[in-house]
Amino acid sequence: MSVHLRPEQIEAESFRIIDAEVGPHDWSPLEWPVVRRVIHTSADFDYARSMAFSPDAIAGGIAALRRGRGIVTDTTMALAGINKGLLGRFGIQGSCFIADPAVSAEAVRLGVTRSILAMRKAATDPGCGIFVIGNAPTALFELLRLVRQEGLRPDLVIGLPVGFVGAEESKAELLREAAGLAIPYITNRGRKGGSNVAAAVVNALLKLAESSTAAD
Repeated sequence: MSVHLRPEQIEAESFRIIDAEVGPHDWSPLEWPVVRRVIHTSADFDYARSMAFSPDAIAGGIAALRRGRGIVTDTTMALAGINKGLLGRFGIQGSCFIADPAVSAEAVRLGVTRSILAMRKAATDPGCGIFVIGNAPTALFELLRLVRQEGLRPDLVIGLPVGFVGAEESKAELLREAAGLAIPYITNRGRKGGSNVAAAVVNALLKLAESSTAAD
């Protein structure tokens, strides 16, 4: 490999390698760019088999981004990984409440995780439309509770928590309940995930939104 390749050339070559190694697949033309960017970010081809999309996830996510709907993440790492230039282009506010002092204090008082309280705070902001969870299963469990019990209606849930305690179960609950709750979602099956993977999904959607805007 030449050390003189430009970043866009490296990305294009990476995508070529991913396309070649995955080979024929059943992902739609809108789903595959999301799956491919997740593989590119993680170098993990398991995502070619484990990702899952609701039927309206991509189109709904693109529409929400083009309307400038706010994005809220469960970690500052996920927020940091989202393309700020594209957020600015669409006038999108990115938020993360995990370090909010009021959230921390209330979590201590109630004896629950900060991720739970961060989701509750996000749910009070009508500008938050896209919920991005890449770390904490408790955040995804709480988000589903907010939908069931308190009438929260996200434009899109990107649920990719990682780990050994609750991660696989929280995503299984999302897959099991999403249709009945009318939640558009992008997720995966199993323990894998992470803030970087969740950010990659958002960036892929932003690229698709940018492309669709240019085509108008």
